[in-house]
Amino acid sequence: MNIGTGVTSPLGENPLVTVVMPVFNVAPYFERCIGSVVGQTYSNLQIVLVDDGSDDGSSDLCDEWASRDSRIEVTHLPQNMGQAHARNVALRAARGELYAFVDSDDYVVPHFIATLLQVLRNTDADIAECAWKETQASQFTPPTPAQAGRPPRVTVFSGDEAIIDSFYQRTLTCSLCRRLYRAHVLAGYKFHEGKIFEDLAAEYPTLSACRRVAYVDGTLYYYLHHTTSTMGAFTSKRTVVIDVLEQLEHDVASQHPSHLGAVRSRLLSAYFNILMLCPGSGEYRAIVERCWQGICRLRWGCLCDSNVRVKNKAAILASVFGCRIFRIISTGKRV
Repeated sequence: MNIGTGVTSPLGENPLVTVVMPVFNVAPYFERCIGSVVGQTYSNLQIVLVDDGSDDGSSDLCDEWASRDSRIEVTHLPQNMGQAHARNVALRAARGELYAFVDSDDYVVPHFIATLLQVLRNTDADIAECAWKETQASQFTPPTPAQAGRPPRVTVFSGDEAIIDSFYQRTLTCSLCRRLYRAHVLAGYKFHEGKIFEDLAAEYPTLSACRRVAYVDGTLYYYLHHTTSTMGAFTSKRTVVIDVLEQLEHDVASQHPSHLGAVRSRLLSAYFNILMLCPGSGEYRAIVERCWQGICRLRWGCLCDSNVRVKNKAAILASVFGCRIFRIISTGKRV
């Protein structure tokens, strides 16, 4: 499961940062996103745009921006291959000492990279992660001067602590975006193509490659939530999150048993979330049954685990009333 070398080398004086950005049918939002990246206060960037078979004009927008900024490199894929494939294409072109990932319908504050780079220097961490805020398609929430000028508060984790924190869903998040990575962390890694939740699949191996992970509490990344987002509406594809975590549970049980409680806590959250979001009839009945069986298997062990968050334990107690009652009382909630 380990990737990379686990060795942290000193950063150069002005390290090249590769920004990876898959692009697929985001024409209404792309200008705001790419503008926020090219406008970074830290300017030594390689911006890799991978047009994933867009047919809404996003392809032309990529080329227009590349003609205006020599730091932008564009690869056009002949058809839509999915975000994981686009990211793999971008990583093959990456030349930076550091990598950042930005989704092409999101946006970042001007000091996003500069702040995370300074945190990496100050803490000798392998990954620096920032806080984030969700925004709607109709909203634009630029940072206020007070936000931009406030010294960030930084928490540093060992690699092992980062795994525990992330999978117990405390501070760190299973997201490639909102982070700045030293290149060695992703050396040799290939994103799982053809499936969603590639961020979650990457979380354990990338954190395992780290000696330190730093978290900055300032909001530097804005995530756009809309109905066409990967995470927007429920489909059976979302059960991939369960596949990923069940496989990870199996692996860590024999290889890293000290992480098993954290992985099971995250898996229990996934069961609960899919159960609450999934329609209960037709083709979805098997998914409901799978989630309910998983909940029954894990709930008492997680209830006794002092590290499991309160939201999970509240869901466990609600599940005592049975699957049907749990789905009724938990409608609209997430764990």
